[in-house]
Amino acid sequence: MKVWTMAVVMAGALGALPAVAAPAASAAPAASGGTVNAAQIVASVCSACHGADGNSVVPTYPRLASQGAAYIAKELADFKSGARANPIMAGMAATLTPQQMVALGAYFHAQKITPSTGGDQRLASQGKQIFTVGAGDVPACAACHGRAGQGIAPFFPHLAGQHAQYIEAQLHAFQSGQRTNDGGKMMRVIAAKLTPTQISAVAEYLSHL
Repeated sequence: MKVWTMAVVMAGALGALPAVAAPAASAAPAASGGTVNAAQIVASVCSACHGADGNSVVPTYPRLASQGAAYIAKELADFKSGARANPIMAGMAATLTPQQMVALGAYFHAQKITPSTGGDQRLASQGKQIFTVGAGDVPACAACHGRAGQGIAPFFPHLAGQHAQYIEAQLHAFQSGQRTNDGGKMMRVIAAKLTPTQISAVAEYLSHL
């Protein structure tokens, strides 16, 4: 089995370029007494797209539940700085402080992800092979994301249970160069080797994991 790094949010974590309109960005509630009320920020800013418990209903918005806390904080910082380009998430992250990003990461990490049900089992079986063993010169995703898809924050996101549509969108974004916040171009190099069918297969497998 080939071992190499695979740093996404395929899955990861936040803000694919959605096919549906998102609510207008609003400022996060200010911290009170030096503490950050993450639940209040989620309720007023995040929940409309990602759900109060991090389990989004619309598959173009990623599930954030169970995601690595440090990974979420990193992606929010990347959205704010422009390292990860997304006009919707840039607006949402614009007013967040580093402390609020950390608190949001901890909040969503503590929630339990709800995987997808049903789906194409034959396609998922092909995806399992790619994820766990690899295919040709495509390394096994599990080498960095873990055999259970649990990820290693802050660089390797939790992928298990993520929406298939979101994972596909992120892999295509890496493949096209639209997304560039992967260290050392790791995901761009890997995604360039994947066929559309392989991308769909991996995404299908992970969405039910």
